[in-house]
Amino acid sequence: MTIAETDTWTPDSWRSRHAAQQPTWPDPETLAAVGQQLATADPLVYAGETRQLLKSLAQVQRGNAFLLQAGDCAESFDDFSADRIRNKLQVILQMALVLTYSGGVPVVKVGRIAGQFAKPRSAATETINGLELPVFRGHIVSSELADARSRRPDATRLWRAYQQSLSTLGVIRSLTKGGFSDLSQAHAWNQEFVGSSPEGTAYDQMATEIDRAMRFMRACGIDLDRVATLREVDLWTSHEALLLDYEAPLTRLDQSTQKHYATSAAMVWIGERTRGLDDAHIEYARGIANPVGLKLSANVSSDDVITYCRTLNPERVPGKLTLVARLGADNVVAELPRLLNAATASGVPVIWSCDPMHGNTFTSESGRKTRKFDDVVAEVKGFFEACRANNVWPGGIHVELTGDNVTECIGGIDDLSESQLDHAYETICDPRLNARQSLDLAFRVGNLLQA
Repeated sequence: MTIAETDTWTPDSWRSRHAAQQPTWPDPETLAAVGQQLATADPLVYAGETRQLLKSLAQVQRGNAFLLQAGDCAESFDDFSADRIRNKLQVILQMALVLTYSGGVPVVKVGRIAGQFAKPRSAATETINGLELPVFRGHIVSSELADARSRRPDATRLWRAYQQSLSTLGVIRSLTKGGFSDLSQAHAWNQEFVGSSPEGTAYDQMATEIDRAMRFMRACGIDLDRVATLREVDLWTSHEALLLDYEAPLTRLDQSTQKHYATSAAMVWIGERTRGLDDAHIEYARGIANPVGLKLSANVSSDDVITYCRTLNPERVPGKLTLVARLGADNVVAELPRLLNAATASGVPVIWSCDPMHGNTFTSESGRKTRKFDDVVAEVKGFFEACRANNVWPGGIHVELTGDNVTECIGGIDDLSESQLDHAYETICDPRLNARQSLDLAFRVGNLLQA
């Protein structure tokens, strides 16, 4: 019997459960006022949009498409700009084009964007310069500055996160529907510092071949201006549904279907640190009609995988549930098969995606959190190997990246070393792939899709 069969769900039924990774809000009255403000605000994403994503993800689940879920580790209030959003979108579009061209399947593009403000942490406090402070949980909770006042959780930041998400969505929609994402602009997506790399050159050659094919089609009398899929793209939004005081007020009943939708994003996921079977986050996620992701490490039991599948997708809807393996390069081949087999045994259709970032994080000698690009690639290769050996479609990748020329992950095309991390280490939380490394990864995944 699943959790869904034992009690009645509401958008607030999670409040009776243990909620991990939540800040201690010092002002309950302010929290309640902001919650009411969110509850009466316009949805960020409408139910009809979410249903369109679900249809696309159903094709991924059937092995007819591939999921690219990518974006910031944690969005920042301080660095918000249309230019940064455009740069991030450029990288995602480049990666998707490489994957489609190399792999021969459509790519469903889901951004970690317009809501990815909160981060789970391994401890409630941290010590900086001898001062014990509440750990930084993202700009939706507090500032990252290392003093007691800055780290004090502030519920008004929930509303600020909503407003920035609304602005971000406006920029995304103008770029994806207003000509920027037209396939004829593929050359223009190649940023200067990416285009100078071997991967950038390979991408440019690919874009040239696409241009040639489009000229041929026009010469044959095909009106490409009438083909919407060549002029526009869908970039769906997603984030970790970590702060339930933000998610619950933005959960709405859709009158046409009589189902509840999280309107904070088209897709949300539950992380490794908040996936307690009887806890608040699973309770919340099981009741929404959105596509839901679930991060799984090697610590999860096979029996729990079966329970998760049946709890989060009780109606067995294709595309509804994405299981995201984050096992680490050293563990993926050994551990993933039993998880794949458990999901198959549940009888529930699921998408399998690979998060090659979070299982490969370590602290450098300089004290910087980082990841080795070779480990990221190795985990993706192991993921494909294990999936194919067990007759499971390797459905996607889930990566943290930026369109900026940062130095946060070592290795890759520029062979960044630990000594170079400080050159442009800009993340407010976890290390991200830069644009060159992201494009490099896309080519490697494209080759795996061809195999």
